[in-house]
Amino acid sequence: MKKSIGIGLTGLGVVGRQVVSTLLEKADLLSEQVGCPLVLRQLKLIEPDIAQARKMGIDPKLITTDDDQFLANPEIDIVVETIGGEEPALSYLERALAGGRHVVTANKEVIAKHGVRLLALAEQHGVGLHFEASVGGGIPLIAPFQDDLIANQIKGIYAIINGTTNYILTRMAKGGVDFAPALSKAQELGYAEANPVNDIEGIDASYKLAILASLAFRSQVQPQDVYREGISRLDSRDFQYAHELGFAIKLLAIAKQSDESIEVRVHPVFIPQDALLAKVEGVYNAVLVEGDLVGQVLFFGEGAGALPTSSAVIADIVSAARDVGLGVSSRARWSLEPGKRVKPMSELETRYYLRLNVTDQAGVLAQISKILGDNSISISSVIQKWADSATQTAEIVIMTHPAKEAAMQKALTQLEHLAVIKEISNFVRVEV
Repeated sequence: MKKSIGIGLTGLGVVGRQVVSTLLEKADLLSEQVGCPLVLRQLKLIEPDIAQARKMGIDPKLITTDDDQFLANPEIDIVVETIGGEEPALSYLERALAGGRHVVTANKEVIAKHGVRLLALAEQHGVGLHFEASVGGGIPLIAPFQDDLIANQIKGIYAIINGTTNYILTRMAKGGVDFAPALSKAQELGYAEANPVNDIEGIDASYKLAILASLAFRSQVQPQDVYREGISRLDSRDFQYAHELGFAIKLLAIAKQSDESIEVRVHPVFIPQDALLAKVEGVYNAVLVEGDLVGQVLFFGEGAGALPTSSAVIADIVSAARDVGLGVSSRARWSLEPGKRVKPMSELETRYYLRLNVTDQAGVLAQISKILGDNSISISSVIQKWADSATQTAEIVIMTHPAKEAAMQKALTQLEHLAVIKEISNFVRVEV
């Protein structure tokens, strides 16, 4: 057993600061768990972070701005990356692994895009790549997929894995507000970034889903394989109508597999109000996994924030430190089974919700029904919600029976060119 294990950390943002604080504050507890002290040997920081490090009382001798000095430091056994983004984080991880150092990262983008290659690099050099915090913050997800669920054929994953969007949708549902003020409130509370595009357009969720689907289905799923839609076109009226129809609206990350294909998509959905995921509110995350042996398993908790994310990072550091102490490489592997194709969105079959602004006159529904019928789309229900005598328009809500996505997209294009249709106000898929 080594006398001590050296930690090198790069990035001192919200998560990085909490990781450093925990390493220092819980040094005795962590040493007991590992069997020897975990010692913070060096921090690779950019200039703005150096001032923050000084405020935290970190010894200036531990700080460097030099990449080469940091990555060549012989006292560092484990490199912890909390920078975020693709570069320079990817370069640091590659160099650290190639240099024979175990790596811990919370970087969902890098793992989603390059995880398979980085794991192969780690195996080549006899070290570990740990990324529990890349999905779900403090919720244990990566380890269960790698270990606890390994005997299962995973049938499906249904996940709320972005706390920002879930907070916004909860506020729209509970407060009756539209998207813009709900987003503004999320930014005011610090749940949403000043530039929230990664969250509200589903990009963040698509990275996380690519990681989970790759692990669950033992196939390499890239972020570009994930069909993605955001939440910005949702309106408070959609939540009102969803409630009346017995549904909630969530941004779901969905992954399913059949014998020969994989389905991966992130978009708003109507789900029944009594469904488990319909009850997940605010900034909380939840991942529902269906396995052939275990049945349904629900993972629930805070999916972001300094404390939950640092919990996962510290757990990975302890796991890596135990491996260092025992002189073994990581036990985690990302085995791939070739031959599965990613099913195109056009092959999806589901129910649909349509909200249409139409001319308030006789025969409108007949014209709409004809277009839907010509595309083999059967109507489940139609409700006229209101009429405006001044503009002579009305709002119609249509729920369909299951239909092919390709047929629905063709029908939507035809409806857009129908003279009596003023606007296709919204279109949301239904997951039951």
